[in-house]
Amino acid sequence: MIKSWMVIGAVTFVVALGSFFITPRDVKWFAQLSRPRWLVFEPLIPLIWTVIFICGAASANIVWQKNPGSIITWLLMGLYLLLEIITIAYIPLMLRFRSLKTGEIIGLVGLILGIVLAISVLPISPLATGLLIPYLVWSPIGTYTTDELKDLNPQDA
Repeated sequence: MIKSWMVIGAVTFVVALGSFFITPRDVKWFAQLSRPRWLVFEPLIPLIWTVIFICGAASANIVWQKNPGSIITWLLMGLYLLLEIITIAYIPLMLRFRSLKTGEIIGLVGLILGIVLAISVLPISPLATGLLIPYLVWSPIGTYTTDELKDLNPQDA
């Protein structure tokens, strides 16, 4: 029998593959942007997001285990999926449109959706909500960083 954590993990992994819709031309544009001096943790960002996605998948699995198959649980799974899609879309869309403003908007939408999800999950499982905290902490950092990039690169805002 297929376990729920396997399905949730597979869906998380497949959606994360969406980040491969980045072309070398797009990456070149982003690499040439001026960065704030304090952005010393940039090489760690892929690892940070990997941990955040694992925590999100674990959170979703806990919620599923509490009441598998109910309409509320399915709606929450839809919110988890939407949050991951929005999060994954941040870089490809920002790079494709060469617009830091696009990235900032996507980041803010993700943060708002993350807060809604965390509040919705709290009555079901405080642990599942706790596993969303890395997203809720890191998402504003990413959005703030994008805002700083806009200030340093007004031609690419």
